[in-house]
Amino acid sequence: MKAVSTGKSNFTVQKREIHSPMLVGVTTRGRSSRGDEMNSSFVHRQSVSSFGFLALLMSSFNFAFPARETTSDSPGLRLTVDPLTGDYAIGQLGSASDVLTATVAAKVDGRWVHARDYPNHAITESVVKDDLGIAHEWKVRHSGLPGAPELLCFLHSYTDRQFGDIEVHVQNSSSQTIHIEVIRPVEATQGKILDLGGPVASDRVLSDSFSEDRPAIKIHDLGDEPEMHLAVGSQLLYNRQSRSSFFVGALTSNRFLTVSRVHVGRSLSAPQVQAFEVDSTGTTELTKENSLKQSPPEDQIELSLPVASGAGLDSEKLFFGVSGNYHTQLETYASLIRMLHHARISSPPPMGWWSWTAYYFGLNEGTALSNAQWLAQHLKSLGYQFFHIDEGYQYARGEYTTPDSALFPNGMAALERKIRGEGLIPGIWTAPFQVADRSWVYENHRDWLVHNAKGEPIRTGQVDGKDRLFVIDTTNPGAQEYLRKTYATLVNDWDIGYIKLDFMEDTAVEGFFYRPNTTALEAQRIGLQIIRQAVGEQVILDKDGSPMLNAVGIVDTGRISLDTGHTFEATKDAAPGIAARYYMNRNFFVSDPDAFSVSTQIVTDQPWHGGKVSLSLDEAKASIALSAVAAGMYEIGDDLPALGADPERLALVQNQDLIEMIKLGRASTPLDLLSYSPEDNQPSIFWVAEDDRQGMLTIFNWTDKPHARSIEFSSLGLPGSDQYRISDVFDGKAIAIPNSDSFVVNMPPRSARVIKIVTLGVPARPPAIKIEHLPTAKTGVAATFRAEPASSKDAVVSYRWSFGDGVTQEGPGVSHAYTKPGTYQVVVTAIGLGGLSTEDSFRLPVSGSVSTRFVPGEKQRYRPIE
Repeated sequence: MKAVSTGKSNFTVQKREIHSPMLVGVTTRGRSSRGDEMNSSFVHRQSVSSFGFLALLMSSFNFAFPARETTSDSPGLRLTVDPLTGDYAIGQLGSASDVLTATVAAKVDGRWVHARDYPNHAITESVVKDDLGIAHEWKVRHSGLPGAPELLCFLHSYTDRQFGDIEVHVQNSSSQTIHIEVIRPVEATQGKILDLGGPVASDRVLSDSFSEDRPAIKIHDLGDEPEMHLAVGSQLLYNRQSRSSFFVGALTSNRFLTVSRVHVGRSLSAPQVQAFEVDSTGTTELTKENSLKQSPPEDQIELSLPVASGAGLDSEKLFFGVSGNYHTQLETYASLIRMLHHARISSPPPMGWWSWTAYYFGLNEGTALSNAQWLAQHLKSLGYQFFHIDEGYQYARGEYTTPDSALFPNGMAALERKIRGEGLIPGIWTAPFQVADRSWVYENHRDWLVHNAKGEPIRTGQVDGKDRLFVIDTTNPGAQEYLRKTYATLVNDWDIGYIKLDFMEDTAVEGFFYRPNTTALEAQRIGLQIIRQAVGEQVILDKDGSPMLNAVGIVDTGRISLDTGHTFEATKDAAPGIAARYYMNRNFFVSDPDAFSVSTQIVTDQPWHGGKVSLSLDEAKASIALSAVAAGMYEIGDDLPALGADPERLALVQNQDLIEMIKLGRASTPLDLLSYSPEDNQPSIFWVAEDDRQGMLTIFNWTDKPHARSIEFSSLGLPGSDQYRISDVFDGKAIAIPNSDSFVVNMPPRSARVIKIVTLGVPARPPAIKIEHLPTAKTGVAATFRAEPASSKDAVVSYRWSFGDGVTQEGPGVSHAYTKPGTYQVVVTAIGLGGLSTEDSFRLPVSGSVSTRFVPGEKQRYRPIE
């Protein structure tokens, strides 16, 4: 095969296989241009005309006519399709070997059909443009297998981008309804299987999971146990010798859970990859190991979707890529998710307090108010404004507007008003789709629950071995109204500004719904959308549980780690998830790393989180540093009056450098995410460049022994010849620089150090900003204003707006209505690192007046959104 390269990309095409591509419009619910029944999709795909396709090729490429394969190369990516089998191969430019050779498959009516089993493989090529850019598209149609549906594989390789994507469509060409259990876009059992150019023993695999890690995130050497590495949503493999990586991740979450598996065996005692597969499937494989583990077989329902004669069903769309820089790979994927799913990432990171690790189920009205008052009086001025009451306030799961009167004898609404009166933002915990057998829903409306084939509600575990749990059917009109009323009450009557949505992984179960043939993830997203409509746009929703992608675009913050608590082990166990998901912050949502604990508090009756021995000061530093590197939600998990009695521990919470890391909102990059040392056994070095002068290096010692860490400036992207001032954020002490290339950080056991590195040759300066606003405004009509850093080198931790009429607001995006006409001087103050600030201003003409007339015909009756 011969390919001639011009510019940044290579196309090698086969003359006989170039067909006139049909016009493909916007994919919407209804009939697509494929002639199939389609779900709503984010992709706008348009084929270039036949003339345009050939003109584009002739203007940019030379032709070669190979005997077998058709190939397209994006920068760094080589994609090949075999016309004899329809197999596709993925490789890296500059490498003679492919990383992966794969085909597609589906499980239909209980049996697998594989593309290689089909006698016919027709390939159509075209150039298309969609939301990800311009791509070379292969449409591979596998047909002619008696009794089996057609499999259509759509492959894209994007020009000027280092990735591709794949989607599989199963078309029922028979006269009977079929049932599809799994669609498999990637099936690799022959040829090259995840060959990254180095020995398999040097491969590491990072398998994502549900957001509270079911199963728990742990980065494995490929030859370690288990023999099968299972991932939810995305999977990354990296070879430490070749430094090449392969990544696959879900781009959509319309119906199915994306599950990938790397199967590993041994040959002559060396690990070997035996198979790799990525499925669009149901959730049962995961939930059987967790929420359905103790449930009877009739509750462990495998997904099976009917597809009528002439209709079809799509897999989820998958991103894939091969790279020599896995950080760039992850960040590219994340940026696509942000764009495609309109991620809600504009809210400042919530800073405050939560009750769970301070009191667990024991918080009551008195202790809640005392902690709220302490927070308002001592920490609110630093930005700690959120007051989050976690589980335990409610009578039962599924009855969140009914408080436990033994703990809250005056109800929650009155308490939350007092919390608002302290200048704090009340937050509350819920498990939105979970109900206990003591709840009103279970006692009165079991028909609102997801049920099995016998019509019985599906059982999903217990609360602390006591209350039995069940799942709300979000497609049931009665259940939908229950959700609306519950969350509208929390917001409108209790004045809640932040709501946690917990245990979504445990309620993502397949079953029988009011709306037939609904999948678990479809039902979850329906429920989330109902909640968002009920609470409005300003309330912060925080997801806990569920696949990482499914809630993007609806929630504002999202959990990225295991639960933390008052033990160093809890901090250590949470760290791999926080490291592995650093790229999600401000791309999927604002990250929620769970609360940090810094006090000497122990909770003896909650040993799995409370701890039997107080945290040492070094262990406390590790806990708060782990939250700081996430640069998202920043919650204190300690009893506040007790914390306040310990000035040394309180100083950690008041540390201005850590607070600036949070307000800046840039997650630190785990430099050793997949290259950590054997003694660390997990990532331990995090770096964030805050502006062109200053950066923060955070180092963890996860071991029980002292450790000296040598850091080269080049590993941080810093030139060794520059002059630096290096100091410890916790104690302010300078760190010596013995030579121009590196420095040494001494680490106590079970500790963290946060190091500030300042380039002395770059002067400190206030940030530059840019402002967006309309040229004019009308009286009585809210006008919107937005400010942002002028460049990535400008670090802004807060904004203050003065509208010229005596009103001020804070935040990057604000709205304001003027009451009188005139020309107002609007002043924006941006606060940067170290308190340096800059001002910008503009004049805003405001016209019109507020009418005082009574006009009955203009009256409109308010109706809540449904």
